[in-house]
Amino acid sequence: MTQKLIVLDTETTGLEVDQGHRLIEIGAVVLEDRKKTDQHFHTYLNPQRAIDEGAQQVHGISIEQLVDEPEFSSIAESFLEFVDGATLIIHNAPFDLGFINSELRRASSAYPMLEDICEIEDSLLLARAKFPGQRNSLDALANRFEISGYDRSLHGALLDAKILADTYIHLTGGQSKFEFMSDSKQSSSSDIGRSSTVDLSTLPLHQLTISSDDKKSHQTRINEIEEQNKLTTLWSNL
Repeated sequence: MTQKLIVLDTETTGLEVDQGHRLIEIGAVVLEDRKKTDQHFHTYLNPQRAIDEGAQQVHGISIEQLVDEPEFSSIAESFLEFVDGATLIIHNAPFDLGFINSELRRASSAYPMLEDICEIEDSLLLARAKFPGQRNSLDALANRFEISGYDRSLHGALLDAKILADTYIHLTGGQSKFEFMSDSKQSSSSDIGRSSTVDLSTLPLHQLTISSDDKKSHQTRINEIEEQNKLTTLWSNL
């Protein structure tokens, strides 16, 4: 059975989960046969706390927009059901995992951590291995792979999950199947042998003329090499 692949991203009230920052958006997209599907999970969340100004400048989401959104505890079971048994593809996975697991612990001690029910693949580590020493943020990779068609003026969890899905496909080899020739054009081994034979008489060969000075310079250099290395070269007296 093919492993279920889900590309996931989050937005938060700030950068430090240890300082009580919370999730405000989760976006996840299912990949099948290395293609994005319409299957997705998306929700905004009421974090019950203020949003840092720096974070709001990144995602453009204010606390006023979230007052009527659900709390994480009310969507936790549907989220876990969606990702259960999948491989989660996350860019800089420790960040998102830290926030999601923190929300799961806060919601119920009975909930598992994501690592307990999912495999985790960090696309940032893949990018660093493929492009060592280069910028490997999601924006940088999207530019490098010329991924277009998205409004990047602000970040969003579902938007970034879709961009990451495209990026992951490029990072892991692009198209999965290549058809080099159709069945009607397949050649037998004898055909290949005949087609690989080259008639040299049909090629335009050019004759080069070497002057006597060139020959003297060549022999002088050969003599120097032989004397310095105590050997006889293959080019002697050619």
